[in-house]
Amino acid sequence: MNFPERFSNLPEYAFPRLRTLLDHHQPGGDVIHMTIGAPMHDFPAWVTDVIMENAAGFQGYPPNEGSPELRGAITDWIKRRYGVVMDPETNVMALNGTREGLYNAAMALCPEQKNGQRPVVLCPNPFYQVYMVASISVGAEPVFVPATAATGHLPDYAGLPEDVLNRTAVAYICSPANPQGAVASRDYWAELIQLAEKYDFRIFADECYSEIYRNDAPAGALTVAQELGVDPERVTLFNSLSKRSNLAGLRSGLIAGGPETIKRVKQLRSYAGAPLPAPLQAAAARVWADEAHVAENRALYQEKYAIADEVFANVQGYMPPEAGFFLWLPVENGEETALKLWQQTGVRVLPGAYLSQGDPGQNPGEQFIRVAMVAPKTELRQGLITLRDCIYS
Repeated sequence: MNFPERFSNLPEYAFPRLRTLLDHHQPGGDVIHMTIGAPMHDFPAWVTDVIMENAAGFQGYPPNEGSPELRGAITDWIKRRYGVVMDPETNVMALNGTREGLYNAAMALCPEQKNGQRPVVLCPNPFYQVYMVASISVGAEPVFVPATAATGHLPDYAGLPEDVLNRTAVAYICSPANPQGAVASRDYWAELIQLAEKYDFRIFADECYSEIYRNDAPAGALTVAQELGVDPERVTLFNSLSKRSNLAGLRSGLIAGGPETIKRVKQLRSYAGAPLPAPLQAAAARVWADEAHVAENRALYQEKYAIADEVFANVQGYMPPEAGFFLWLPVENGEETALKLWQQTGVRVLPGAYLSQGDPGQNPGEQFIRVAMVAPKTELRQGLITLRDCIYS
């Protein structure tokens, strides 16, 4: 039996890899999970009521691109949040979670060649793993660009060699960044968009953490693209209710972009997509329309930022995240530190190298651990103090 080679060199996914590292060792204390970014704050109580009110919709096939109500709620949110007016018929589509969209956008939009050569897909390093798999799936060359302290924890795509930029078809960018919590400024977006205009590539803006921040709302790629007056097909936005509304299980995401972009993604999804069930679409429409619960959620994370800042105030190299809900903590070796924490304390964190690419000594995540601040505040504080005392004392 023959099997394809295209995915044969993929590293083990981060969380099975973590289980391999930790699970044959006993925890050194009560287990505190700080690995997966699964929100634990309450979602709006009325969500289940909306689902029940629309439960009859489970009987039929749901609209593939999202109901008119859901698409209208999404475009209304984009206008409120980014100041950009979009047509619910031609500029947006509902997704079954943004991972689907981040993958299928590459399938639908990345050309087979760029300037007569194999195309390049740019990925920040560290990165969300779907960027790499999407690149491989379309036969492109993924180029991993370090996002380190030297670059403000965002990738310096403009610093790449011209031969790479001439082959670039797509650039993924995550702002606020996972895992570092760095935020792309208006200037950063403008420079990246102008670079994309110069070298004719698409920007896939993954802004799933955009509603969790300390002070000012992060600038959006669509806002800056509109200000610059660029081709509306240049920038494609992805976002979801997972972090914004603590509804990861609802699987409500969005893709927004130019009409030709959405037309092509929609066509692919008609053949290969799995639309959100109709009752869940009804709930999602209500959730996208409500901002009160988002402000409450953000306030809870702002309290958690304060806890982290207090606990790590005297830790050299601590970087307070600008946004998102992860800490990116410096250590000598992320894998060794994660194992030490587990064996000595029961605190469970993710080695940074599991989120990045590179040989030993060249992997930008190797000397970090990622800590998810999703637990209740009391448990979070205890976990962070335990972590600090174990590895920084």
